Amino acid sequence: MQSTNEAAPVSRRSLWAGRVLSALIVLFLTWDGAMKVMKVPMVVEGSAKYGYQADTIFGIGVALLVCTALYAIPRTSVLGAILLTGYLGGATATHVRVSDNGNIPFPVIFGVLVWLGLFLREKRLRALIPLSTQ
Repeated sequence: MQSTNEAAPVSRRSLWAGRVLSALIVLFLTWDGAMKVMKVPMVVEGSAKYGYQADTIFGIGVALLVCTALYAIPRTSVLGAILLTGYLGGATATHVRVSDNGNIPFPVIFGVLVWLGLFLREKRLRALIPLSTQ
């Protein structure tokens, strides 16, 4: 049985916009994960402020790097986006838990950008989530 939900081919403009947006996300999350893995004092102190013990920071950084790598690989990008959504949901919950209202929008916006970058460059996702009728 064939799907009637055929996505239009991705335009060059959308493809490159998605690639650039996704690359920026990958660069930032890789930097963030690396800082956690290296246990940079500023990151350890910041994490302690949110209630995370210093010995958990390494594992959190590794999880972020793995999710980011999956997102960066075209074949596993959808799985990476799903996992990053969970990671960023946890970050949002952390900010809500400690009433850090000024930082709540950041992981939410980042999660939206993860999916927007993927949507702009991925034909399969457009077929799954058609935002416009032609």
